[in-house]
Amino acid sequence: MESESLGLIESLWTDDNLEWLAVGAAVMYLLLVMRQNIWCWFFAFVSTGIYIYLFHSVALFSESILNVFYLVMAIYGWWRWRGGTTNDDHLPIVKWPWPKHAKLIVLTALCVPPLGYYMSTVGADYAYWDALTTCFAVVTTFLVIGKVYENWYYWLGINGISMVLFWLKGLEKSSALFALYLVLSIIGLYQWKQQHAKQSH
Repeated sequence: MESESLGLIESLWTDDNLEWLAVGAAVMYLLLVMRQNIWCWFFAFVSTGIYIYLFHSVALFSESILNVFYLVMAIYGWWRWRGGTTNDDHLPIVKWPWPKHAKLIVLTALCVPPLGYYMSTVGADYAYWDALTTCFAVVTTFLVIGKVYENWYYWLGINGISMVLFWLKGLEKSSALFALYLVLSIIGLYQWKQQHAKQSH
């Protein structure tokens, strides 16, 4: 009986099944972010925990490291959103002026070449593209936690590049996930715009 149980666990513990679980949790995360629901961070924790292993197994080392960061940020995001809630009023959505974003983009872009070079020396595939999405995803995660409205514009670019990158590495389900993310990011942009307008009245 014990060997049968171990066999069942081993049959479920496959990269393919893990990827499905990670994708499902990631979709739940984004849907709940769009609704500003704090439980989004729980699903982020589950999804990123799985992706740490999956990305490392296909030599996308920057992505694997990025998901370690996401794992920590899921805990921080939960704490920040929980602390920002009083009498059921959500932490408010804020908008940043475009000059502030321009500075942030330039500073983030400067981090890409050194990270890409380092990752290329340790055998990472598509090291510079991987580094590009990683650097900007780190910055954008802080924008999400702070509920900066323009985070959705950043995700549009990140998700588009990631979709192609994962397809090239044979992670078809994850590539499809990021195609879905592109669509949901447009919807999220629209929803947060409406929610920001409501809170301004």
